[in-house]
Parts: sequence; C-alpha cells; structure tokens
Amino acid sequence: MTAEPEGRLAADTLPTHTMLLGWPLPALALGGLLAAVAVTATAYVLMVPFSAAAFGGLTIPAVMAAGFADGFNPCAFALLVLFATYTLTLLNAVTSNGTPTIEARRRLLGAGSLYVGAVFVTYFIIGIGLLSFLSFLGRDHLVARGASVLALVMALFMLKDVFLPGVGPSMMAPSGTHGRMQKAMERGGLTGMLIAGVLVGICTVPCSGAMYLQITAVLHASGGGLTGLALLALYNIAFIVPLVILLLAVSNKRVLGRLGRWNRANSPWIKAGLALVVIAMSFGLMVSM
Repeated sequence: MTAEPEGRLAADTLPTHTMLLGWPLPALALGGLLAAVAVTATAYVLMVPFSAAAFGGLTIPAVMAAGFADGFNPCAFALLVLFATYTLTLLNAVTSNGTPTIEARRRLLGAGSLYVGAVFVTYFIIGIGLLSFLSFLGRDHLVARGASVLALVMALFMLKDVFLPGVGPSMMAPSGTHGRMQKAMERGGLTGMLIAGVLVGICTVPCSGAMYLQITAVLHASGGGLTGLALLALYNIAFIVPLVILLLAVSNKRVLGRLGRWNRANSPWIKAGLALVVIAMSFGLMVSM
C-alpha cells in the first residue's frame, strides 16, 4: 500500500457533509449564522437610534470599516493564508491529477466553514468578555481610560514592530500557533476544524488586540448595553469577512499566491496604519472624557 506523501493528508481527513441545494450544510449554517447576527444587530441599532457622539463618534459604517481593516491585520491575515495554503494541500491530496473536482471543493468548503464559524464565535466571545470585564470594573471613566491607554501602548508596540523589528516584545501571535493549528487540522473532521478555528480566534488577539480593545473601551465608556453589544457584533461580522472571502477563493492557486504576495509586500504599512488609527482613537477617547 502506498504511503501518503509527507505533509499531505488522505481524503478522509476532510469530513463529508450532507448537501442541501448543492451546498454543504456547514456552509449554509455559517451563512445563516452571519446573516442572522448581522440583520439582528443592524435592525436593533436602526430601531433604537443612538448618538454617534456619545459613542466616541462610532457609526455603523465606522465600526464595520474598523472590523474589516482589522481582519486584514498582517499577523492575523498570515494565519488566514496559512489556513488557505494547508487546506489547498488537502484539496490537492483528494484529487487524482491536482485539478479540484466539484466534490473536493464542496468538502473543502464544508470543512472550512466549520473553521470560519469557530473563529467568529471565539473572537465574538472574547469581545463580550472584554466588555463584561470592563463593566465589572465599573462605569467610571478611569476604567475606560485605562483600557484606552493599554490599547495605545499596544499600538506603539505595533509601530515598533514596523520600524524596529526584532527589538523587544512584539505584537505577534505566539510562535507555536502555526504548529498547533496544523496539528489540529491534521486530526481532520469536525473536531479538528473547530479546534483550529478556536486556536486562531484566541491567538490573533495579540495581533489585532489593540483595535479590539480600543473599540470595547469606547463602547464601555458610552455605556455599552444592547447598543454596544450590537455594534460589537457588527464589528465581528466585518472582521470575519476577509476570512470568508479567502475561503471562497481557496481553491484558486493564483488568487492565493497573489494574496500571499500582497500581504508580504504591504503588511508593514497596514500594521502602521492600524496602529495610527488606534492611537488617534485613544487620544480622542481620553480627551472627550
């Protein structure tokens, strides 16, 4: 019996999913989850208008733009490319001549949807935890200022990583993240994809934590409540969009290659831009309180 090549996995590592309307059920479930959260959150903030000034100038477009930009955070995006590259290896392993078949793409879409859903839920729960922790500390503006100062420090370290790489601590995912995620995916099936998604959701916090903490600090300073929760949900919807796009494009080697090259060429400027936005928001919040 011929052994599988090193680094390549057999077809049975990708779970087989029940189909509905030609789509894997996990993909439909993911789409339904994201749509339900987006519609519910948007409907609430539209039916219960809020003052953008009271929420640090945050509007629905501003929140979603921040989340979408944070989804392209170089450190987080690198993990997305790793996921795409690894799942593309799985895809090639289950085809006879390297050409993606419809069945292989469906299996990949189903497995990837489990992964994306786990990232979304994990990151959203982390945000709720941050907001709840700040609320537990009290509604005093000192709490919001403290969180904003911490976000400012994280943003300054992001700038340090751009201009002085390798000097001191870095705002990067833990060094073993890639290996742990790969091991989780090697388990295959439902459990492996869910574990990989949870790991990425947790391990991207050091990379994208500055923006996330700043957003939660603004929401806390504004009183949070259901409006704050709705805005946090919209932020996370926008944050996951790049991963959804990447999942849909994963079977195209040319697209994946271009995304990887784009990430390597532009990551310093994206990181610096995100850091400057966080710094501006931090000073804006501290001055307004």
